[in-house]
Amino acid sequence: MVTSRRWWDRKLLQIGLLTVVVSSAWMLRQTQGHLLREMYQVVSRPFEMLQSSPSPEERLNDARFLELQTRIADLENQNEKLQDLLGYVEKAPLTSRPIPARVVGRSADHWWQQVTLNRGSNAGIEEGFIVKTDGGLVGLVESVTPNTSRVLLISDLKSQVGVTINRTSAKGVLRGDASAEAVLEFYEKVPNVQVGDLISTSTYSQRFPAGVPVGRVKSLDLKQSPASVAKVELFPPILSLDWVAVYPFAQDPD
Repeated sequence: MVTSRRWWDRKLLQIGLLTVVVSSAWMLRQTQGHLLREMYQVVSRPFEMLQSSPSPEERLNDARFLELQTRIADLENQNEKLQDLLGYVEKAPLTSRPIPARVVGRSADHWWQQVTLNRGSNAGIEEGFIVKTDGGLVGLVESVTPNTSRVLLISDLKSQVGVTINRTSAKGVLRGDASAEAVLEFYEKVPNVQVGDLISTSTYSQRFPAGVPVGRVKSLDLKQSPASVAKVELFPPILSLDWVAVYPFAQDPD
C-alpha cells in the first residue's frame, strides 16, 4: 500500500511538472516570447542600470580623454598642413622666400571677401604683398598691423586680376564671384579659348606678378555682350584656407 502511494505521488509530481512545461510552452507560443522577454527585462534592468550609469569620476575621465583625442587630431592636422606649406616655401629661391602665415580670422558675413593672418609688419609684411598657397593665388594684402594682416581674396566681388590663357595667351580680367569660382571677361570678342584651359596671372597685371596659377576654364559664353566670358574654377582652396605664404610684390615668387 505504501509502495503504491509513493508510486502515485511520483507520478503526480511528474504530471504536474509536465503540465507546467506544456503550459509554459503554450503561453510562449501564444505570446511569441513577449512574456519571457518582459520577465528577463525586469530581472536584468537593475544590472543594466548599474552598468550604464558611470560614476561622475568616470564621466569626467571620459570627457578629458575625448578632449585630448580632439586636440591631438587637430594638432596632427595642423602639423600636416604646416609641413606642406614649408615644403612649398622651400621650393622658392632664397632671394624671394615668402613669409608663412596662418588664417586666424574670417567672418561668416565676409567669408569670400577677406581673411586675417597672424603675421603683420613685425614679420615684414606690407600692404600690396601677394598671398599664395598650394594651388596658386589667394589674394592681396590690403591692410597691416604690427601682428596681423588683412587679405583681399580673389573671390571678392570687387577683386580684379589680369590673367592669361596659358595655351593661347588670350587675356582678360578675372573678377570674384563670392564662391569657389570666378568670372573671366576677355578683351577679345571671340577669344581663342576652350573648356579646360589653364589660367595664370598676366604680364598686364598691375598688382600681381605674371605666371601665378589661378584656375581653369569651367564653361564658356562666347555670345555675351560686349565681351565673351568664362566661368573659372579656382585652384586655391579659398573655401577652407588655413596656412598661406606671403610674398613681396616687387620680387618674382616663382
